[in-house]
This record gives sequence, C-alpha cells and structure tokens, in this order.
Amino acid sequence: MKLTDELRKAWRVRVDYTNMTDKYIAKGISQKTLDAHKKLAKSAHAFVAENRGKDELFMGWTELPYNQDAIVADILATAKLVRRKFENFVVLGIGGSALGPIMAFNALCHLHYNDLPKSKRKGPKFFVEDNVDPVRMKELLDVIDIKKTCFNVISKSGATSETMAQYLIIADLLKKAGVSIRENVIFTTDAKKGNLVKISKSLGGVKSYILPDGVGGRFSELSPVGLLPAAVLGIDIKAMLKGAAYMDKLCKTADLKKNPALLCATLQYISMNDGKNIGVMMPYSDNLKFLSDWYAQLWAESLGKNETLDGKPCNVGQTPVKALGVTDQHSQVQLYTEGPYDKVITFLAVDSYREKTPIPHGCADIPDVSFLGGHTMEELIRAENKATAHALTMAGRLNYTIHVPEVNAFTLGELLFLFELQTAYAGAMFNINTFNQPGVEAGKKATFALLGKPGYADQKAELDAAAPDENYIV
Repeated sequence: MKLTDELRKAWRVRVDYTNMTDKYIAKGISQKTLDAHKKLAKSAHAFVAENRGKDELFMGWTELPYNQDAIVADILATAKLVRRKFENFVVLGIGGSALGPIMAFNALCHLHYNDLPKSKRKGPKFFVEDNVDPVRMKELLDVIDIKKTCFNVISKSGATSETMAQYLIIADLLKKAGVSIRENVIFTTDAKKGNLVKISKSLGGVKSYILPDGVGGRFSELSPVGLLPAAVLGIDIKAMLKGAAYMDKLCKTADLKKNPALLCATLQYISMNDGKNIGVMMPYSDNLKFLSDWYAQLWAESLGKNETLDGKPCNVGQTPVKALGVTDQHSQVQLYTEGPYDKVITFLAVDSYREKTPIPHGCADIPDVSFLGGHTMEELIRAENKATAHALTMAGRLNYTIHVPEVNAFTLGELLFLFELQTAYAGAMFNINTFNQPGVEAGKKATFALLGKPGYADQKAELDAAAPDENYIV
C-alpha cells in the first residue's frame, strides 16, 4: 500500500490530555503550570535534537527510521528464505531483545497465530524464549522439531547469561541431531566484538545482523533485533519505519501543543514531581496488550536513576504498571478510582478495530442482556474505555488518552517512536543518564559469582556471608 500524505494524516496518533487539566480535575495541571515548564521542555527538546545519532550517548536509535535501507532489503530476503525452509522461528533473547518482538507479534499478527493451519499463516510458528525457567525450555522442545526450526540468538555482547545458556542447549541439540548450526541459527550481535562474533568465526561464519553501537536493548525494536522477527512473520517492516519517521517529523518542534511526545513527557514530569510515582499503561486492545510490557522496560530502566548527570543524588523515576481494558476494570480500576492519588493512567484507545463482531439480538425478556443486541463488540469496548476514563475523571484521577486510528504496522511505528522520544525528553528534564542501567549490572555480577565465573571471587564471598538468618525464617 502506498503511504500518501492523506493516509498518513488519517493514521496519525493523537494525544488527548483533557483529563490531566485543572479544568476537569480539581488537582489537575493548570495552564500556568504547563507554561512554567515550557522553558525546561524546550531545553529537553534541544538536548535530544543536538545529540541525535551519537553512539557514545546511546542515541543511535534516533536515526533507525532513516539509515537502514540496505539492512531492510537483506532482512526481507533472509525472512523469505526462513519462511520457505523452516516450520518454527525461535528468538533466544531477554529484555528488549524479547519484549519488542513479542509486542510486534501480538500487535500485528493473528492473536492465535500459532494455532492457525499453515495455509493461513504468513510464516513459521513463532516463539520467544525470554526466561531461563527450565520447565519452559523443556516444554518448548516438546512442541518443535529442532531440525525444522530457525533460532535467532540476540545478544550484543554474547555474554548475556540467560541467552547464552539457551544457545548452549540448542547448539548441543543441533549437533546431536546432525544439523549444522550455521544452517539453523542467525545471530544478532555486535559488528566486530563479543562472544557471538567469536562463535560465528569458529563455525565458519553464521548469518548475522548487527545491533548498532548507539542502540540500547530497550530502544532496539526498530533495529534488526525487532525487524528480522517481524519480517519473518510477514509484518510490513518498511511501514513500521515510516510510521516512526512520521512521528519523528511531528516531534521536530518544541511547541508543546504540536509535539505529542514532548507534551506527554512534560505532563508525566510535572505529575512525578507532584507525587504521582505510578504510571499505568492501559490499552483497550488485546493486540496492544504487550506494548505495556515493552513500555514498562523502556520507562523503568531509563528513568529509574539515583544520580543526576552532574553527580547529585536524585532517586527519580515512575513505576510502570500494566493493565488491560476491559479485563482490569474488574481487577485494578477499583484501586485507581478510590485508592491513593499516586497514579497517572495512560489509555491507549483504538478508533477502529480490524474486526467489529456484531452482537445478536436475544434474551428479549431480560433487559439487562437484551440491550446489547444490535450493537457490536467494537462499540462495547470503546464505550467501556470512554466510561472508565470518565469515572476516573469524576474521581479526580489524572488520566489521558492516546488515540490509535487503527492497529497496523505504520501506527505501531508511530507509537514506538512516540514513547522512545517521550522517555528521552523526560530523562533530559530530570538531568539523568536515560540510556544506561547500572542498577541492572549488580544483579548480573551477583549471578556470575554464584555460578563461579572467574573474576568474581569477592562477590561470591560477599554472597556467602549474606546467608539467610535463621532468626528471620518462619
């Protein structure tokens, strides 16, 4: 489909922040407060603009919509071969290497894709192994034929313990089955260094894609990390990148009334400084369910920092919580409506679902049921979305709605880039390093020590000394 200007406009993602303002909520954000933050917002916008593409700052993700033509062509060719040759495609990765592919798969493929007959699928069955639960690995092997499976191993360093443990298991099984690892494995890793580069050389060259230096895992979905799995599934990756580029274009201005990502960042920044330390992402779409998981990593790992860029203690960040409309109206919304005033709820509203599903007339003698007849499930879910937002507003709870015209590759690209820019702007406002994750490293090192990795003897001794105290075990 040709993406005309008219179509881009029709698919434009929009932000409605009515229910964040003091005009509709007693403790909402006033125009005076927004105006007072315009200078800070402009400074944050300038920081992101001035540092675009700088690998040393891990801002290479900003250029992904524009600099991958040759890579995309190669990915599309490889994806075609994978679809022709294999019955299964398995991603071995964790964090952004897994959450992004899962999110795109769920958003743009049939919700029961793996259960469809082969004739109705655009590609092989799809699995993402993003944990090291031993039961999970064993039971994956119960449902796939390893000889007919392509494994995409994703790790920039090739030292990610979880991913490399999975690789060792799969490599051993392929060898035992008499299958060449080169034939059934694709690496996504660093261009020149790291363990997967060494392994590739030792095997005579494994098909590999590059995770660019300036792209961190949680910002990597629009790189080969996410594009290869998406292409294998038949997703239009060119449209995803065009959607991201379109959102980037909308966000070139520092005007809060015109830049949706900068507006969202400013609203969240003001809210966090007012004690709203929980951010709920609540899509009213099963297709966008796992966007909340992807967003949770992006927001938490980027903003959860204890030190500013100039070395001052800060302990900033907002805890992301995932919810699903309407499912969690029956579990979490009671808390959101009557619990502490410590949350901002972000609704993702779909304007047009790809299915309408009419509700037949029936039960004429039961008014509580019969009124539903003649409507559609699309009408019902949209009404519930609007009603929940209204109820929260009446209860004085901050909420805003991001409208998605329809869920497709272009609008998904828009959403991803909106949230990535929002995160970058918010981090700049807090004057923190948005793109590192030192808090993650401590746990990694402790794991290395427990498993006897050379060089971690001190950590091992520390862990041994921290054995459970019997006085506190019931």
